[in-house]
Amino acid sequence: MPGGIFDGFEPKIQKPVFKKSYLFIILIIIGFFVLLAINPFVTIGAGERGVVLNFGAVQPMVLSEGIHVVIPVVQKVVKMDVKVHKAQTNAEASSRDLQEVTTVIAINYHILPDKANMIYQSIGMSYKERVIDPAIQEVVKAVAATYTAEELITKRPIVSSAMKDGLMERLHKHFIIVDEVSIVNFAFSKLFMEAIESKQTAEQLALKAARDLDRIKIEAEQKITQAKAEAEALRLQKENISPDLIKLRRIEATMKAIDKWNGIMPKVTTQTMPFIDATNTE
Repeated sequence: MPGGIFDGFEPKIQKPVFKKSYLFIILIIIGFFVLLAINPFVTIGAGERGVVLNFGAVQPMVLSEGIHVVIPVVQKVVKMDVKVHKAQTNAEASSRDLQEVTTVIAINYHILPDKANMIYQSIGMSYKERVIDPAIQEVVKAVAATYTAEELITKRPIVSSAMKDGLMERLHKHFIIVDEVSIVNFAFSKLFMEAIESKQTAEQLALKAARDLDRIKIEAEQKITQAKAEAEALRLQKENISPDLIKLRRIEATMKAIDKWNGIMPKVTTQTMPFIDATNTE
């Protein structure tokens, strides 16, 4: 209505008081999901080390076990296993007496934890194929050449120790530590194995013959000793024989005959009667 009391009055519309709060919460949620997407955290597990790469360049620091914060996009972490591992390798070599030897070598090893970045930078993850296997081949050839084929069998602990020393020297410069070396198997040519078997058979036969000879000698010595003892006993008996002893033996024989006689006269074909003289005791 023109000229009314409400002329010139414009009602004000009140804005929501929680609009800014809602916007802030939404921004926090979006930021949380963005944070999860870029994932700035990295976890290094037990027995691992983390190699940090800045745009692909290896950094001097090595991450230990636990949770670490990295710069998304800029940094990347490569996990390296530093636990003890087993490597088994076949190797061929020649002994000092030019016998072909095929061996199976097993080693326990681990990489130096604080040098994981150096190993990754210089060798990479395939250090077994690139470093360990060739080192085993070289060491087996070098050690086998210093022993005969027979010594490789009979001196196995010494050979194993020599191989361990050689591997430790070669792998330490690559920051790989050798914990133990085991010779799983030695294999030789068929002719050599037959020769070894023949030699062992001959040695066993020779040992048996030596034992038999010793036994024969002992038995002969026993017989000689027994014969000497019997001869000595006979000599002593002859020395102790006297006329009185002979009479005593005759009397003893007569008494035994009387004890055994049944009172019946023996039948004889001659006219002479047997007579036992038991009165003469002198």
